[in-house]
Amino acid sequence: MNNRKYFLKFINFYFLIMFGLISCASNNKNTNPDIVTIQKEPIAVGDVQYGISSYYAEKFHGKRTANGEIYNMYGVSGAHQTLPLNSIVKVTNLENNKELIIKITDRGPFIKDRVFDCSYGAAVKLDFISKGTAIVKVEVLEIGNNLYKKE
Repeated sequence: MNNRKYFLKFINFYFLIMFGLISCASNNKNTNPDIVTIQKEPIAVGDVQYGISSYYAEKFHGKRTANGEIYNMYGVSGAHQTLPLNSIVKVTNLENNKELIIKITDRGPFIKDRVFDCSYGAAVKLDFISKGTAIVKVEVLEIGNNLYKKE
């Protein structure tokens, strides 16, 4: 009788632990609206993406970008979340039709609903410094090698 009592306690304890572990399991769904989940899709020359571009400047000036180059805020470069590093894109400011050829050297933007980050120099040429953002068209001209450059 004693063995049966211990066995039943063990089974109850086992199921209690298993239930606890199962209830702690994650469903892998992102519930934070500030975090963007990126779905990588195959890309091709000519692919187009529309959305909002911002720019980044002083905070990153002189620091390494994702491809290993030193960021020059006055130069022309850009950041994209998924396109391979060193890709060449044509960015068109749809608010004034100014366009610019930009090399992707970095990753970002990491703000919801933004598709591209320009260097300060690129944003000057696309004429959206005063506004801070612009509605843009990003067209892939050349797919990059996605390599990190050691200097």
